[in-house]
Amino acid sequence: MKVMAINGSPRKNWNTATLLQKALEGAASCGAETELIHLYDLSFKGCVSCFACKTIGGKSYGKCAVADDLTAVFRKIEQTDAIILGSPIYFGSVSGEMKSFMERLLFPNLTYTDPPQSLFPNKIRTGFIYTMNVTEEQMKEWGYVQLFSHHERYLKMIFGESEYLCCFDTYQFDDYSKVVSTRFDPEKKSRRRQEVFPADCEKAFQMGVRFAGGR
Repeated sequence: MKVMAINGSPRKNWNTATLLQKALEGAASCGAETELIHLYDLSFKGCVSCFACKTIGGKSYGKCAVADDLTAVFRKIEQTDAIILGSPIYFGSVSGEMKSFMERLLFPNLTYTDPPQSLFPNKIRTGFIYTMNVTEEQMKEWGYVQLFSHHERYLKMIFGESEYLCCFDTYQFDDYSKVVSTRFDPEKKSRRRQEVFPADCEKAFQMGVRFAGGR
């Protein structure tokens, strides 16, 4: 059993990365082999619209033809049993690196047929962990659920089972006094970090357990 996590945050030790690591710890507790990849360590761009992955008889049919740091990542994904993506929400969407990664991951595996079909060689479980500075109420009011459902739909279409986890009202800085952020209450943020974030970590851990076939 292999479980891979993809960190779409530029920060390697903060909210998104921490939750992804907890998910991998959950998978490892069931004996899975795990790996965490940080997208911001890699050199790549989004889809270049070459359509080599759609060209009839082409050597790259069903695969991204662009050769860069994602090439090896995609090979690894073909050998995994589950992948968990993670990203902070920036201006109502995932980070730029995660968006580019998803273009390159999803498009080659999706056929231009009616109905669309998946070219991915097997079925794997997929998950998505979203972290955001807004509250759960704001998330719903601002239409984020539509984005999450959109991602879930394509992940299910191409890979199989999928689920997602949200972490709200995140603690963003070590010291709020050093940052212009007067709209936030630092004490409230700190309490939530201490009281709620551990529960989010446990939810992520249990996601990893499920993905590794545990309880």
